[in-house]
Amino acid sequence: MISANLSARLANIRIHPIKSLDPIQVNEVRIGPGGGLEFDRAWALYSADGQWVNGKRTAAVHLIRAAFAPGISSVTLSVPGDSRKVPAKTFAFPGDTAAASQWFSGFFEQPITVRYSREGFPDDTIANGPTIVSTATLEAISELFAGMDSDEARRRFRTTLEIDGVPAFWEDQLFSEEERSAVRFRIGEVNFEGSNPCARCPVPPRSPSTGEIIPGFQKRFSDFRRASLPAWSPESRFDHYYRLATNTRVASTESGKILRVGDPLDI
Repeated sequence: MISANLSARLANIRIHPIKSLDPIQVNEVRIGPGGGLEFDRAWALYSADGQWVNGKRTAAVHLIRAAFAPGISSVTLSVPGDSRKVPAKTFAFPGDTAAASQWFSGFFEQPITVRYSREGFPDDTIANGPTIVSTATLEAISELFAGMDSDEARRRFRTTLEIDGVPAFWEDQLFSEEERSAVRFRIGEVNFEGSNPCARCPVPPRSPSTGEIIPGFQKRFSDFRRASLPAWSPESRFDHYYRLATNTRVASTESGKILRVGDPLDI
């Protein structure tokens, strides 16, 4: 049974302006024209075959650091320990895609094209709104793996909105037992529809800084997820347990509205 929690609030907003690269933490953000967060996954890298160059395809992306200026007006790209091959360089964001393409081509040693979209490049083109996870969930997952803290868990799972004041996996209440039925909720002034538990990919097992893999990550995670599935989680939506966070949809009517850290979440 779904129940609201008056203490549920937006605690963290992290957007990833370049798909697969480092996030930036902000205190407020607008809903973009495609239903995602403004500037989230606004740049994507493409190889000559027209496919994304991302963390699912190559662990090499984890070696790249992206540091964004205030207001995300520019980005400085660098590769620590490899500065002679590809020196650090700053690019205007989001306009300087041609020069950034040359930089990425040098790093990957193949032609790379950087493309920009105001709507962003979401992995899920149907439930393409922000992804939602709770702080307690990230803390619970980090405790599974020696040396991992909750901030590293954030970087591994790359969700955009984080809710605190709730227990671990509370975000499972934001999707229903039926795939065609959405759970409607609001964060601050923005209306959402919860869609499904997000299926994870090869990225979370890798260090977000080096790409090094934690052996057995997926099995340990999935076993824990299965064993600790709360009573409120619609188990019928878990064809497998390598799932974390809730995917959402946001109607075009919400475009331009602002989410702020501290906003309450109401179901």
